[in-house]
Amino acid sequence: MLYWFFVKGLGPIAIHRLGPTAQGLENIPHEGGAIIAANHLAVIDDALLPLTCPRMIHFMGKAEYFEGKGIKGKFKKWWFTSVGVFPVDRSGGSKSLGALNHAREIIEDGHLFGIHIEGTRSPDGRLYKGHTGAARLAFETGCPIIPAAIIGSRELQKPGQVIPNKGKSKVIYGKPIEVEKKSADQITHDDLRSLTDRVAREIQKMSGQEYVDEYAQKVKAELKAQQEAEAQAQAESAAKKA
Repeated sequence: MLYWFFVKGLGPIAIHRLGPTAQGLENIPHEGGAIIAANHLAVIDDALLPLTCPRMIHFMGKAEYFEGKGIKGKFKKWWFTSVGVFPVDRSGGSKSLGALNHAREIIEDGHLFGIHIEGTRSPDGRLYKGHTGAARLAFETGCPIIPAAIIGSRELQKPGQVIPNKGKSKVIYGKPIEVEKKSADQITHDDLRSLTDRVAREIQKMSGQEYVDEYAQKVKAELKAQQEAEAQAQAESAAKKA
């Protein structure tokens, strides 16, 4: 209920500010489970998809959103749960696997599951190598993947910016990629990589982004290390001059 209150009640305010338009809505199935696999440019991407999709989309959210203490922590947990977000521990292993199992249940119950295949926001606006979680879910459930290209959100909300600028944005929903259901022991790494790369190619065609065959998390870590090294060098230089 809160999900649709946000979309229908608060949606007009967000629409006025973000100016989203949608293309390819006919590619979203009217019923049944499916995966909306999108690129990720800004925090507001997770508002643009619900604002433009005629069906409710369930998302994963960082586990930290659900672990706060006190009244504020309880409110955040209630809010994210009410709007269809469930926690994922991004440390990997069995903890992350639990979130994928929950996503599979959502799809098998006939709902839409939304995921950003890059795993994190693009550090520079380019499209980065996709993770294979969406592909695994598609093979395990036999559901289609609808590639989605989000355009313009980075220009409205730069990294670190809380309140987005007023402007225009767009979400393009591509044609469904049909996937044949396979048992877990039949799914190979090549299957997962091939399907993931196919989804990324479709997103790239629609978004016009430059593609980078590296994981965004790795690039972000390298940029952070470089920035820290530069800051350390500047501090040492200033100390010598002093």
